Amino acid sequence: MPLDKSLQSGSTAMLLLKLLSEQDMYGYQMTETLARRSDRTFLLKAGTLYPLLHQLETQGLVVSYEQAAEGARVRKYYHITKDGQRALTDKQQEWNRFTHAVNHVLEGGECYAKA
Repeated sequence: MPLDKSLQSGSTAMLLLKLLSEQDMYGYQMTETLARRSDRTFLLKAGTLYPLLHQLETQGLVVSYEQAAEGARVRKYYHITKDGQRALTDKQQEWNRFTHAVNHVLEGGECYAKA
């Protein structure tokens, strides 16, 4: 059963920041890595990926640079900034609180989340 796209929308930026925290990547590399690691749950199209990367760049969370690849083709790579690293940490903590609370509700338990 495919996942509801609204469940994915809030986490995609966090997942891209996570990939970039491990190494600089170009767009296609990000989409392929994300698809592979998520068992093909996250299949981003260029029309979704590049506006999101542009937004992250505008926010100062990533920077881009061009580098020649095999066959002298120039690729645009993305690199996470220090602000991006901090944002990733914040987003991961927020995600953990959110999933913890959801799991408690689904499992019938009580959750006393810190505000």
